[in-house]
Amino acid sequence: MLHGLIHVLMIGILCSVSVFGLIPEPADAADVRQVRSGTQLVVGDSNRSYTVELACIEVPPDQQDAAIVWMRQMVPRGTRVNLRPMGQEQGILLARVTSVGRGGQVIDDLGASLLRAGFAIPSISPGAEDCAALSSEVKTSP
Repeated sequence: MLHGLIHVLMIGILCSVSVFGLIPEPADAADVRQVRSGTQLVVGDSNRSYTVELACIEVPPDQQDAAIVWMRQMVPRGTRVNLRPMGQEQGILLARVTSVGRGGQVIDDLGASLLRAGFAIPSISPGAEDCAALSSEVKTSP
């Protein structure tokens, strides 16, 4: 029990230090395990799996099948992704999700990509200011 408490405290200290810019934040990523819908993924790390709903977007019912095919091509099983949590709804994590390349570089925000591809529309999610940023990213990108 003491070992677990020390581990939690160490992680808290490292996260606090990285937030204040003293050391870079580690590039922790999860692996895509399944595409469940046009906006929902199952991701996991070595310990557990999470269901994640892409924040700030909706996929209309008539675009759902095409969005699933697109998502499975863009983030096939095993793709590394970073999550930026924005809340939760009915036990499902709402997050902005970015795919990560082999060198750890962020490749693209999946919600923004679905918007650009025409499969999704903007929606209001918790953290509306972040959703506004997503919409402006899509408008300013080529």
